[in-house]
Amino acid sequence: MNYKKSKYYTASNKNRIKYLFLNKKSQITVVFFHGFMSDMLGAKPTAIHKLCKKIGVNFLTFEYSGHGKSGGNFTDGNISSWTNEAKELIKLKIKKSKNLIFIGSSMGSWIALNLFKTFKNKIKGFIGIASAPEFLEELMWKKFSKKIKKIILDKKIYYLDNGEYTYPITKQLIFDGRKNKVLNYNINLPIMMTLFHGTKDKVVPLFFSKNILKICKKSKKKLIIIKNGNHSLSRKNDLKKICKELNYILSSIKQP
Repeated sequence: MNYKKSKYYTASNKNRIKYLFLNKKSQITVVFFHGFMSDMLGAKPTAIHKLCKKIGVNFLTFEYSGHGKSGGNFTDGNISSWTNEAKELIKLKIKKSKNLIFIGSSMGSWIALNLFKTFKNKIKGFIGIASAPEFLEELMWKKFSKKIKKIILDKKIYYLDNGEYTYPITKQLIFDGRKNKVLNYNINLPIMMTLFHGTKDKVVPLFFSKNILKICKKSKKKLIIIKNGNHSLSRKNDLKKICKELNYILSSIKQP
């Protein structure tokens, strides 16, 4: 994926959002949503971009404000603002696409699920990779000590170090997450859905992916558990499995 071909658009919140759009003039667009404190340079979006280019479908990915090369401060962002930035860009770039396939990595699955209602008439497939909807409450706030919670509530930044990553956590981030619940209502879309989760994911437990499956009542769904897979799922064989599943979903969509 050629990062030099990426561009910027200015979101309604005035942040400049970096994005890359592969326009193959197809009726199908694959949209990749990266994770918390990640970017669009990873192995997964690169592999997916390569597949889309090979088979001739559009591909869109981007970096939320405060991530990668996009503008804005990370600590000013939250699920609401990142969701809105994604929504504005998707609406801008996929006007002619009748079919969307969303791919979310970790927090990216939360953002993607947040947009199911907006794009319900166009979504034909969803792939979740180590999905983490509502992780701010379940994996962070509920596990924080009283001391840590006090630091956050006093509007200070708490830097959470889990051994692999360091996350700056703020009060507004936690509180905003509570406004973006996606697991308390059913998603009644007859779409193809595949969720991947690694057996050695030390960041997000498997039950997060299982919870998504529970609310998607009408989807043709499956859970693929990757042996010895970590949270990233970016090994060569992991990427092959993800791309194989994407290709399968793409082949089920009829184009004129």
